[in-house]
Amino acid sequence: MDRVIVIGGSGFMGSHTADELSKRGYKVTIFDREKSAWLREGQDFVSGDMLDLDALAKTMEGAKYLYHFGGIADIGEARQRPFDTINQNVLGATIAMEAAVQEGIERFVYASTMYVHSPHGSFYRASKQASEIIIESYSEKFEVDYTLLRYGSLYGPRAQDWNGLRKYINQVIRSGKLEYNGTGKERREYIHVLDAARLSVDVLDNKHKNQAITVTGQQILNSNELIDLIFEITGAKRNVVFLDEESNNDHYVMTPYRYRPKTAKKLVPDEFIDIGQGVYDIIEEISSEIENDN
Repeated sequence: MDRVIVIGGSGFMGSHTADELSKRGYKVTIFDREKSAWLREGQDFVSGDMLDLDALAKTMEGAKYLYHFGGIADIGEARQRPFDTINQNVLGATIAMEAAVQEGIERFVYASTMYVHSPHGSFYRASKQASEIIIESYSEKFEVDYTLLRYGSLYGPRAQDWNGLRKYINQVIRSGKLEYNGTGKERREYIHVLDAARLSVDVLDNKHKNQAITVTGQQILNSNELIDLIFEITGAKRNVVFLDEESNNDHYVMTPYRYRPKTAKKLVPDEFIDIGQGVYDIIEEISSEIENDN
């Protein structure tokens, strides 16, 4: 049974990918600061700081694959905390790669973003671009195979409060209205986190070795279409206020493609969770949280 380390496996994308790895028979160890709320039977957990090279290297002993989901992933937080973003994201990826070299990891799978193609995304985008370059350089020098996963717009259960779709649904359920930063014309390629997790494990085959992979969905909506969908499924009367789009200039509008990093292949699921079902599931999740709070 091949052993896999998942740095940041207590979080949104990391926990679902860890679950998918377990389903496929891998021996999974999650490395994170806080124990996963979704740790399943058969998964091991190691509490630690991803900037601690010795702790990471010790955890990787005997492992074959390494997934790296650690760091700051919220664009808004990255904009407010540039030093911490560079420190955690760039240095974090570098330390993880150094440990991978020391312990003979066969494949380093890195969670990146479609924002690497864009001038938008603030320090979050910059940290991912820098990390990709460092990973490629390590690979050239030490012959460690890698796969870069550039995720599109993720949504689904376990998402953080700042996750775009969850944030919009939460507003509508709790207040009956939505304040949206933008014009309503923004387009996104949404992919459910469970579909993204399956694709994230599929890439361990040889054809995705040393490749950059765009992981996104087949459901492309503009913001107005998404907003209509949310209000329709919640049953609330559409009540939306579009805020000054200049306040949201860290996000791309129609497409992220402005900057040319390593050429990426695009990977989409043949079968996928419909976004209507996904929105309904998030509504149920938030409604349950509200009931528990009361």
